Amino acid sequence: MFDKLVAIEPVSLVPWGEEELFQYARQIVQYEDIPADNDQILGRIGDADAVLLSYTSRLEAAVMEQCPNLKYVGMCCSLYSKESANVDIAYAEKHGITVTGIRDYGDQGVVEYALCELIGHLHGYHRPLWKDMPIELTGLSVGMVGMGVSGAMTAKALQFLGARVSYFCRAPKPQLEALGMTFTPLYELLKNSQVVFCCLNKNVLLLDAPAFEALGSGKLLFNTSIGPAWTTPDVTAWLRDPANRLCTDTLGALGDPKLAELPNVFCVNASAGRTAQAFELLSRKVLDNIKGYLDGQQR
Repeated sequence: MFDKLVAIEPVSLVPWGEEELFQYARQIVQYEDIPADNDQILGRIGDADAVLLSYTSRLEAAVMEQCPNLKYVGMCCSLYSKESANVDIAYAEKHGITVTGIRDYGDQGVVEYALCELIGHLHGYHRPLWKDMPIELTGLSVGMVGMGVSGAMTAKALQFLGARVSYFCRAPKPQLEALGMTFTPLYELLKNSQVVFCCLNKNVLLLDAPAFEALGSGKLLFNTSIGPAWTTPDVTAWLRDPANRLCTDTLGALGDPKLAELPNVFCVNASAGRTAQAFELLSRKVLDNIKGYLDGQQR
């Protein structure tokens, strides 16, 4: 059991999760606002030996080095890689601080956003009609850039509804090839797809000026990644063509929030993965990480 566990900001645990948390620490402190800076984060951690945080703050080495009791950091948000994490994991590892994170807890909501937004554009239901006449998903050429869990789920849903799906990622995936999806080099995929979905890890910026040149005109581009999939000047230049449309769920996925002011940018400004079911799964995974760590310490 921890002596003191501090949630330095809202971490989205459901009520039963907050109750269970008390099984794992003698003292629990939960803050309901986002800390303004490192000094405030440091003040909140104090003498705690365990910390929880979400994606809205960073826990840097400069803070951790002033927290001698700290031995566990639980990220209540996606952890894809050390490089993209909002915790300095390299520092933590060197100083015996365990960092855990979660993933694959809000993917179904992302799939539903993708289908809802795309069909809205194709049929003109809640968006301006994309082409002269409504278009079905049947036969639509869709390119997926990134095929992690949410990308693969979105691709399977689109294919089930009749779309022709190609994909680009680090290497071909036999399980997707077996379903009839085709691994395609990036620029070829961009050129030949009517609709492109970016489903990439945070801080992966694949779409630059040559990529947008390959994508060309008259395309629908979606980004369901946590952050932008492009460099801002290059996507801005591409959007100067009114025949192009860009869709995201959050402003963070745009990169530059000012892009939302453009008439051919459609941002619902709501994280598609933040559903009731996702918070249930997030809570279970966060608590399982804590329990797993504590069990390991007792062995």
